[in-house]
Amino acid sequence: MIIFRHILRAHFAPFIGSFFILMFLFVLQFMMKFMDQLVGKGLSGAVILELMMLNLAWIVVLAVPMAVLVATLMAFGGLSSNSEITAMKASGVSLYTMMFPVLLVSGVLTYLMVEFDNKVLPEANHRLKTLTIDIRRKKPTFTLVPGLFSADLPGYSMLVHKTFAESNNLEGVIIYDHTNPSKNVVITAKRGVLSFSSDYRRLIMDLFDGEIHELNNADYKSYRIIKFERQVLTTRAEGFDLERSSDNAFSRGDRELSAGAMRYIVDSLQTQVDAARKRIDALNAGLHEKLFTGSIGKQADAYAPWRSIESYTNLSSQLAILRNSLDGELATYNYLDRTIKEYWVEIHKKYSIPVACFVFVLVGAPLGVMSRRGGFGMAASLSLGFFLLYWASLIGGEKLADREFIEPWLGMWIANIAIGGLGIFLTYRIAKENVELRFDWWKRVVPKRLRAQL
Repeated sequence: MIIFRHILRAHFAPFIGSFFILMFLFVLQFMMKFMDQLVGKGLSGAVILELMMLNLAWIVVLAVPMAVLVATLMAFGGLSSNSEITAMKASGVSLYTMMFPVLLVSGVLTYLMVEFDNKVLPEANHRLKTLTIDIRRKKPTFTLVPGLFSADLPGYSMLVHKTFAESNNLEGVIIYDHTNPSKNVVITAKRGVLSFSSDYRRLIMDLFDGEIHELNNADYKSYRIIKFERQVLTTRAEGFDLERSSDNAFSRGDRELSAGAMRYIVDSLQTQVDAARKRIDALNAGLHEKLFTGSIGKQADAYAPWRSIESYTNLSSQLAILRNSLDGELATYNYLDRTIKEYWVEIHKKYSIPVACFVFVLVGAPLGVMSRRGGFGMAASLSLGFFLLYWASLIGGEKLADREFIEPWLGMWIANIAIGGLGIFLTYRIAKENVELRFDWWKRVVPKRLRAQL
């Protein structure tokens, strides 16, 4: 039990440290990728923080298996470099016994990640999609470029000659009012002040020293000019505030559903597939009856050729109708079958990624013992290579399964099977004999004189 606690204690700090480092790197990648879409939207800090928090859900799904691999490599590499692995083997403790507590904890972590993927991640993805759509619908903050017309306000066109960066003051304001089709209204002012209401739903234009020109479009004879010292113009400012949609405003995709919900949908779709298959069989039987049971000969009449022609025409029409119906049913069948496989891909993914926590222990422990190094650099390098291989296999398997080249379960589990098999093989080799993973292999290849120059 003391050995188990010692081994688990060696994993704790590397796991926590690598987890937060990976979270930071993923968040930084998110900021670099999407910040240009958020700048200029006038979003509050609370909305941006909520967006980042919702993105943390899928980041956790990726960071936890990677942190497990890094922690396993660092822990067993450190134990091996300090000769603790050798001492424990000499005391009769096998590598399997050393790995047992880590595998047990990784199994618990796998269960927790499965629960997270089925309960937390779908809700976070759905709220993230809803918030992203709301942000995309929000117009950028209202800006005016001197000398250019702005048509961002519904029913108005606005032109200013001069703006001030340090304030909302304007000079040389010209506004064309299109809200009343029966009148042509032009408002001019020497200066003005532009502001929004507190909820960003109204735009307030405070104009000074100007004129209002009105022309009646009915007869083009009634024309009047109104001079003012101060005029307050208020109009709607649609889309400049962030209008939040309800959680049920948009339908849920496959990544916004739990495995149980997707199985329920799959069962419903399978019922439709079975019904479509029965209709296809019935249409095939109808075509077979029309073509191969002598229907043409029975309908022909040697004593009345015109009746034979009519029979051929009617049969041709019936065959065309049956063929069109069959094509439609086949298209429906293929679409439903493809949709079912896409759902099965997502169902298997919700279990295959958490199981990577267990698989990475199998491959990380023997590699750590072989490397005899417990530094973060070595662990990060090996884990990055394995995780890139794992993620490439996962993405490739998903694409192949979606395109129906392979079965969904194989596409989602092939990475775990391959890396898990490699881990079992390495664990068996290390448990039976002392194998070292050397990083100075290049010294045997590069001549000594060239190494000195390097």
